[in-house]
Amino acid sequence: MTFSFMLGEELPTLTKPPVSRTQLVQYSGASGDFNPIHTVDEAAVASGLPGVIAHGMLTMAFVGQMLTDMLGDLGALREWKVRFRDMVFPGDVVTCGGRVRERAEEGTITRVVCDVFARTHDERVVIAGEAILTIAAQGDS
Repeated sequence: MTFSFMLGEELPTLTKPPVSRTQLVQYSGASGDFNPIHTVDEAAVASGLPGVIAHGMLTMAFVGQMLTDMLGDLGALREWKVRFRDMVFPGDVVTCGGRVRERAEEGTITRVVCDVFARTHDERVVIAGEAILTIAAQGDS
């Protein structure tokens, strides 16, 4: 798929498989975040949650994957920031996407600012934020 990074253009979406408890245990090990609210129902409930929740940084990583998959070798993800707006639970299907908000030519580089999001299958927006991308002119990569 060719993406032109034009103002107002929607980014190609990425839909992840349902979040699994195994995935949360694996992410705990990879990230070093062993807070039991991510893996043990009793600990999550004792903390006032309805049950185990996914790591916010795992959901943020889904957005990062969407951006880097889209960019490929065309450019780089230079900066991004997000707000965690809601929780992700085991079984949630998360879709990431966004839209080009700004585009500026800076010499042989195009600077692109995108609004990004992650939402669940039941339309809860769990992440909202922005990403700054740089795209090299064709032949300058």
